[in-house]
Amino acid sequence: MEEQKVTFTIDEEGERLDKAISTHVPDLSRAVAQRLIKTGQVTVNGRPSKPSYRVQVGDEVLVRVPAEIPEPVVAEDIPLDVIYEDDVLLVVNKPAGMVVHPAYGHSSGTLVNAVLARCPQIADVGGPDRAGVVHRLDKDTSGLIIVAKDEASRKALQRQFKRRQVAKTYLALVEDQVQPREGVVDAPVGRNKRQRKKMAVVRSGRDARTLYRAIEYFPNHTLLEVRPHTGRTHQVRVHMAWMGYPLVGDTVYGRRRQRLLRGRHFLHAAHLGFTHPATGAEIEFEAPLPPELAAVLKRLRTSR
Repeated sequence: MEEQKVTFTIDEEGERLDKAISTHVPDLSRAVAQRLIKTGQVTVNGRPSKPSYRVQVGDEVLVRVPAEIPEPVVAEDIPLDVIYEDDVLLVVNKPAGMVVHPAYGHSSGTLVNAVLARCPQIADVGGPDRAGVVHRLDKDTSGLIIVAKDEASRKALQRQFKRRQVAKTYLALVEDQVQPREGVVDAPVGRNKRQRKKMAVVRSGRDARTLYRAIEYFPNHTLLEVRPHTGRTHQVRVHMAWMGYPLVGDTVYGRRRQRLLRGRHFLHAAHLGFTHPATGAEIEFEAPLPPELAAVLKRLRTSR
């Protein structure tokens, strides 16, 4: 079977796009329609859209149905380091090397696969393939992630992120001695025009601000406490490299040859503070450095 293109025109407004697709293309379930929308296989009037878009009379919808439709995400019994859990949320300490959401090339072994095994009832919170995950971390960044168990909690937590009411603190080890000791990096981040898989500081990018403070100096490195004020893709990594202080272990934005740390970069989401979506209480969580990062600091401290 080859890729097929299905085009239809909306004659009744108000329905969600994902539901409209499943209605007009009976072979596609609503969950599959959502996955196709989120992977860019659907356009409305020639433009990408969202599953929640309410269609209007006259909208022209194009659906590209691939030869192989992605399978639903399967629950996998993968151990999770759960820092906190109650009726409406989970706080998980994600290890480096684990992808957060399933994607092409990463259909299993993700945080979502693991969360579904622990909480199968939240499979559709946030839409298919999301399992209530409120925000994300890069594959090779470790640390704290919030998972909502119901849609109301997910939306409440996302509002806090959008309003920049969530306190996020990372620990980052970077190359060389950072000067000045503390400051703010205020530089827009967007797609690298030459290498589209990478991000960069570009004039046409989205506003991005990162606060940093040096907490320990070594002869050739600096341990930083980093507080991103915005949440752009790869923001901390891009900003530190742009300043001339790339993360240790970052072969994408830093040095290709790494001696001190291999297999991941030194960036750890160590602290999260936010308002509990159900109780309204202010809560905070800490995640200790994983052993491989703690070992790097120990080696630096003993050798200076």
